[in-house]
Amino acid sequence: MSPGPAAVAHMEARARLAAAASRAARSAWLRIDRSNLQPSWLGVLGSVLAAVSGAQLAAAGSTEPWLDALLGDDENRAASDRLDPAALAGIMGDGTPLASMLQVPLWTALRMVTRGAPVVQAMARGQLLLDLMVRTAVADAGRAADLVGMAARPAVTSYIRVVEGGACSRCIILAGKEYGVSTGFLRHPRCHCGMEPVTREHRPTAQDPRAVVAAMSDKERQRTVGEAGAKAIDEGADLGLVVNARRGMATATAFGRTLQATTEGTTSRGIAGKRAGNLQKVRGQRYRVSRTPRLMPEEIFRIADDRAHAIRLLRQHAYIF
Repeated sequence: MSPGPAAVAHMEARARLAAAASRAARSAWLRIDRSNLQPSWLGVLGSVLAAVSGAQLAAAGSTEPWLDALLGDDENRAASDRLDPAALAGIMGDGTPLASMLQVPLWTALRMVTRGAPVVQAMARGQLLLDLMVRTAVADAGRAADLVGMAARPAVTSYIRVVEGGACSRCIILAGKEYGVSTGFLRHPRCHCGMEPVTREHRPTAQDPRAVVAAMSDKERQRTVGEAGAKAIDEGADLGLVVNARRGMATATAFGRTLQATTEGTTSRGIAGKRAGNLQKVRGQRYRVSRTPRLMPEEIFRIADDRAHAIRLLRQHAYIF
């Protein structure tokens, strides 16, 4: 059993965008002057930011065409409720500005060097962290767009989780599970799994975790669940007991912050800033900035009383227009 080909193609296209952004970031990282780490990274950071933000924009921008092709036009949807892909670019899934987070790999490398680690080792660690962050940022932007796009369509009642080829055991055990349309998407860093909407007319066939595992070769099964786990499953053990599905899994905004919000787009020039109002002048900022926090989509879904309330908040915070 498998999900619809359109959902798989949508998910795989997003994974290719994440991979392309990762290659661009890695290329820039390799150009760093190891005798002058921080200044040389700052010199190439703009190109990395452009590559990752562009991939996020493309990932979020693919949502509306995908949903339109898959579901057709929803006559009950307000004409104004169209996703704004730009609202999800330039930020991480938890609302942190992308420009700030892209400096973390270098800080990690510098901290290792000051503690006596060889520069080569420190730079390798930083590169791994950069790759993880870039791929996760692009995937999160795409999934957030999917959630917002589905929430804006009254016909969509829920979504089914779709796992990628070569998914880890934590994702496989969740394959085919159905969630409410405003439920945050459980993922781990570098997770590229996706979702398929459910409507009265469109009821996709859910993936069966056991069928996913059964379709693997012995080598793939051992790599995914371990040699002992593969043997236990072959002998009839319950897949859910073999795999701790939620270990390392979280929604994009479930990282202990009291309020998941971002400052992206909250100046007097941004749509979110204009809609929020409450603008004030801030030192170092060219334009006035709204004092009202801009909530992330998953935070909106968490606090909304119902779907209509969520739509109002998505409009207010400029994710749909």
